[in-house]
Amino acid sequence: MTSTILIVEDEPAIAELLAINLEFAGHRAVRAADAEEAIRLIQHELPDLILLDWMLPGIAGVRLAEKLRADERTREIPIIMLTARSDEGDKVHGLEMGADDYITKPFSPKELMARIKAVLRRRAPQLTDDIISSGGLKLDPATHRLWAVQNTADVALDLGPTEFRLLHFFMTHPERVHSRSYLLDQVWGDHVYVEERTVDVHIRRLRKALEPTGHDARIETVRGSGYRFSAR
Repeated sequence: MTSTILIVEDEPAIAELLAINLEFAGHRAVRAADAEEAIRLIQHELPDLILLDWMLPGIAGVRLAEKLRADERTREIPIIMLTARSDEGDKVHGLEMGADDYITKPFSPKELMARIKAVLRRRAPQLTDDIISSGGLKLDPATHRLWAVQNTADVALDLGPTEFRLLHFFMTHPERVHSRSYLLDQVWGDHVYVEERTVDVHIRRLRKALEPTGHDARIETVRGSGYRFSAR
Protein backbone atom coordinates (compact mmCIF):
# COMPACT_ATOMS: atom_id res chain seq x y z
CA MET A 1 0.00 0.00 0.00
CA THR A 2 1.43 3.42 -0.95
CA SER A 3 2.64 5.47 2.01
CA THR A 4 3.74 9.09 2.06
CA ILE A 5 7.16 9.33 3.71
CA LEU A 6 8.73 12.66 4.64
CA ILE A 7 12.53 12.75 4.37
CA VAL A 8 14.07 15.43 6.59
CA GLU A 9 17.71 15.49 5.49
CA ASP A 10 19.98 18.45 4.75
CA GLU A 11 22.46 16.56 2.55
CA PRO A 12 20.96 16.63 -0.99
CA ALA A 13 22.77 13.48 -2.19
CA ILE A 14 21.48 11.41 0.74
CA ALA A 15 17.97 12.84 0.41
CA GLU A 16 17.96 12.02 -3.31
CA LEU A 17 19.15 8.46 -2.70
CA LEU A 18 16.50 7.93 -0.03
CA ALA A 19 13.76 9.31 -2.28
CA ILE A 20 14.78 7.07 -5.20
CA ASN A 21 14.75 3.94 -3.04
CA LEU A 22 11.44 4.84 -1.41
CA GLU A 23 9.74 5.48 -4.74
CA PHE A 24 11.21 2.28 -6.16
CA ALA A 25 9.61 0.44 -3.22
CA GLY A 26 6.23 2.02 -4.05
CA HIS A 27 6.17 4.85 -1.52
CA ARG A 28 5.64 8.55 -2.17
CA ALA A 29 8.64 10.58 -1.02
CA VAL A 30 8.46 14.20 0.16
CA ARG A 31 11.64 16.08 1.08
CA ALA A 32 12.58 18.82 3.54
CA ALA A 33 16.08 20.21 4.09
CA ASP A 34 15.51 21.38 7.66
CA ALA A 35 13.05 21.27 10.55
CA GLU A 36 11.32 24.51 9.60
CA GLU A 37 10.53 23.25 6.10
CA ALA A 38 9.41 19.92 7.55
CA ILE A 39 6.98 21.68 9.89
CA ARG A 40 5.48 23.64 6.97
CA LEU A 41 4.99 20.45 4.96
CA ILE A 42 3.45 18.63 7.93
CA GLN A 43 1.04 21.50 8.50
CA HIS A 44 -0.16 21.08 4.92
CA GLU A 45 -0.36 17.27 4.96
CA LEU A 46 0.46 14.60 7.53
CA PRO A 47 2.97 12.04 6.26
CA ASP A 48 2.57 8.36 7.12
CA LEU A 49 6.16 8.14 8.38
CA ILE A 50 9.14 10.48 8.84
CA LEU A 51 12.80 9.70 8.14
CA LEU A 52 14.50 12.28 10.33
CA ASP A 53 18.20 13.15 10.31
CA TRP A 54 19.60 13.82 13.78
CA MET A 55 21.95 16.63 12.70
CA LEU A 56 19.98 19.38 10.97
CA PRO A 57 20.73 23.08 10.56
CA GLY A 58 18.72 25.18 13.02
CA ILE A 59 16.43 22.92 15.02
CA ALA A 60 18.08 19.54 15.55
CA GLY A 61 16.21 16.44 14.40
CA VAL A 62 15.89 15.09 17.91
CA ARG A 63 14.22 18.34 18.99
CA LEU A 64 11.82 18.16 16.05
CA ALA A 65 10.90 14.63 17.11
CA GLU A 66 10.20 15.90 20.63
CA LYS A 67 8.06 18.74 19.23
CA LEU A 68 6.03 16.39 17.04
CA ARG A 69 5.37 14.01 19.95
CA ALA A 70 4.08 16.93 22.06
CA ASP A 71 1.48 17.92 19.43
CA GLU A 72 -1.78 15.95 19.43
CA ARG A 73 -2.06 16.17 15.64
CA THR A 74 1.40 14.71 14.97
CA ARG A 75 2.14 12.54 17.99
CA GLU A 76 1.16 9.28 16.25
CA ILE A 77 3.37 9.74 13.17
CA PRO A 78 6.06 7.00 13.12
CA ILE A 79 9.59 8.44 13.18
CA ILE A 80 12.85 6.73 12.20
CA MET A 81 15.98 8.66 13.17
CA LEU A 82 18.90 8.70 10.72
CA THR A 83 22.29 9.48 12.23
CA ALA A 84 26.03 8.95 12.05
CA ARG A 85 26.04 8.62 15.85
CA SER A 86 26.56 5.04 16.96
CA ASP A 87 26.89 5.58 20.71
CA GLU A 88 24.29 3.66 22.70
CA GLY A 89 23.56 6.72 24.83
CA ASP A 90 22.66 8.73 21.72
CA LYS A 91 20.36 5.95 20.54
CA VAL A 92 18.57 5.82 23.89
CA HIS A 93 18.24 9.62 23.87
CA GLY A 94 16.71 9.58 20.39
CA LEU A 95 14.20 6.92 21.38
CA GLU A 96 13.32 8.81 24.56
CA MET A 97 12.64 11.94 22.49
CA GLY A 98 10.02 10.06 20.47
CA ALA A 99 11.74 8.10 17.70
CA ASP A 100 10.27 4.68 16.92
CA ASP A 101 13.52 3.34 15.49
CA TYR A 102 17.10 4.42 14.95
CA ILE A 103 19.34 3.56 12.01
CA THR A 104 23.04 4.42 11.84
CA LYS A 105 24.69 5.75 8.69
CA PRO A 106 25.86 4.24 6.43
CA PHE A 107 23.01 1.79 5.95
CA SER A 108 21.83 -0.31 3.05
CA PRO A 109 18.55 0.49 1.24
CA LYS A 110 17.42 -3.07 1.99
CA GLU A 111 17.90 -2.56 5.72
CA LEU A 112 16.09 0.78 5.63
CA MET A 113 13.07 -0.68 3.80
CA ALA A 114 12.92 -3.51 6.31
CA ARG A 115 12.95 -1.01 9.19
CA ILE A 116 10.22 1.08 7.54
CA LYS A 117 8.04 -1.98 7.02
CA ALA A 118 8.55 -3.09 10.62
CA VAL A 119 7.68 0.34 12.05
CA LEU A 120 4.58 0.69 9.85
CA ARG A 121 3.42 -2.80 10.80
CA ARG A 122 3.77 -1.88 14.47
CA ARG A 123 2.53 1.72 14.44
CA ALA A 124 0.30 1.96 11.33
CA PRO A 125 -0.76 -1.54 10.23
CA GLN A 126 -3.47 -0.08 7.96
CA LEU A 127 -0.66 1.17 5.69
CA THR A 128 0.82 -2.28 5.04
CA ASP A 129 -0.19 -4.92 2.50
CA ASP A 130 -0.38 -7.67 5.11
CA ILE A 131 -3.46 -9.89 4.94
CA ILE A 132 -5.48 -9.42 8.10
CA SER A 133 -8.12 -11.67 9.68
CA SER A 134 -10.39 -10.37 12.41
CA GLY A 135 -13.96 -10.87 13.52
CA GLY A 136 -14.67 -13.58 10.94
CA LEU A 137 -13.45 -11.40 8.06
CA LYS A 138 -10.29 -11.74 5.99
CA LEU A 139 -9.01 -8.73 4.06
CA ASP A 140 -6.19 -8.59 1.50
CA PRO A 141 -5.06 -4.98 0.81
CA ALA A 142 -2.78 -5.99 -2.06
CA THR A 143 -5.58 -7.54 -4.15
CA HIS A 144 -8.42 -5.43 -2.68
CA ARG A 145 -10.37 -8.56 -1.74
CA LEU A 146 -12.55 -9.33 1.25
CA TRP A 147 -13.91 -12.65 2.44
CA ALA A 148 -16.31 -13.51 5.23
CA VAL A 149 -15.83 -16.82 6.99
CA GLN A 150 -19.16 -18.62 7.04
CA ASN A 151 -19.60 -22.29 7.96
CA THR A 152 -15.83 -22.89 7.46
CA ALA A 153 -16.05 -21.48 3.90
CA ASP A 154 -14.79 -18.13 2.61
CA VAL A 155 -17.51 -16.02 1.01
CA ALA A 156 -16.26 -13.17 -1.21
CA LEU A 157 -17.79 -9.74 -0.53
CA ASP A 158 -17.61 -6.61 -2.66
CA LEU A 159 -16.70 -3.21 -1.19
CA GLY A 160 -16.21 0.21 -2.70
CA PRO A 161 -12.71 1.75 -2.32
CA THR A 162 -13.63 4.03 0.59
CA GLU A 163 -15.51 1.29 2.44
CA PHE A 164 -12.52 -1.02 1.89
CA ARG A 165 -10.12 1.50 3.45
CA LEU A 166 -12.53 2.13 6.30
CA LEU A 167 -12.87 -1.56 7.07
CA HIS A 168 -9.10 -2.06 6.80
CA PHE A 169 -8.57 0.66 9.40
CA PHE A 170 -11.24 -0.85 11.67
CA MET A 171 -9.79 -4.35 11.41
CA THR A 172 -6.27 -3.15 12.23
CA HIS A 173 -7.59 -1.18 15.23
CA PRO A 174 -10.30 -3.44 16.72
CA GLU A 175 -12.19 -2.79 19.94
CA ARG A 176 -11.31 0.91 19.96
CA VAL A 177 -13.83 3.72 19.65
CA HIS A 178 -13.00 6.14 16.84
CA SER A 179 -14.65 9.53 16.46
CA ARG A 180 -15.86 10.71 13.07
CA SER A 181 -13.12 13.36 12.89
CA TYR A 182 -10.43 10.79 13.69
CA LEU A 183 -11.75 8.42 11.03
CA LEU A 184 -11.70 11.26 8.51
CA ASP A 185 -8.04 11.97 9.32
CA GLN A 186 -6.98 8.32 9.21
CA VAL A 187 -9.02 7.07 6.25
CA TRP A 188 -9.61 10.15 4.08
CA GLY A 189 -6.50 12.12 5.14
CA ASP A 190 -6.25 15.21 7.32
CA HIS A 191 -5.71 17.41 4.24
CA VAL A 192 -9.07 16.38 2.76
CA TYR A 193 -11.91 18.60 3.91
CA VAL A 194 -15.27 16.82 3.97
CA GLU A 195 -18.20 16.87 6.34
CA GLU A 196 -18.04 14.53 9.35
CA ARG A 197 -21.44 13.12 8.35
CA THR A 198 -19.73 11.69 5.29
CA VAL A 199 -18.41 9.01 7.64
CA ASP A 200 -21.99 7.99 8.52
CA VAL A 201 -22.84 7.53 4.84
CA HIS A 202 -19.89 5.19 4.29
CA ILE A 203 -20.57 3.31 7.52
CA ARG A 204 -24.08 2.58 6.22
CA ARG A 205 -22.65 1.37 2.91
CA LEU A 206 -20.10 -0.79 4.72
CA ARG A 207 -22.77 -2.37 6.91
CA LYS A 208 -24.96 -3.06 3.88
CA ALA A 209 -22.05 -4.83 2.13
CA LEU A 210 -21.40 -6.97 5.22
CA GLU A 211 -25.08 -7.72 5.85
CA PRO A 212 -25.42 -10.85 3.62
CA THR A 213 -23.08 -12.81 5.90
CA GLY A 214 -24.24 -11.20 9.14
CA HIS A 215 -20.97 -9.36 9.75
CA ASP A 216 -22.59 -5.92 9.68
CA ALA A 217 -23.01 -6.22 13.47
CA ARG A 218 -19.22 -5.99 13.77
CA ILE A 219 -19.48 -2.25 13.09
CA GLU A 220 -20.87 -0.85 16.32
CA THR A 221 -22.17 2.66 16.97
CA VAL A 222 -21.03 4.13 20.27
CA ARG A 223 -23.52 6.86 21.03
CA GLY A 224 -21.91 10.26 21.43
CA SER A 225 -18.44 8.95 20.63
CA GLY A 226 -18.20 7.31 17.21
CA TYR A 227 -17.75 3.80 15.87
CA ARG A 228 -16.02 0.60 16.92
CA PHE A 229 -15.14 -2.66 15.17
CA SER A 230 -15.90 -5.62 17.42
CA ALA A 231 -13.74 -8.66 16.74
CA ARG A 232 -15.40 -10.78 19.43
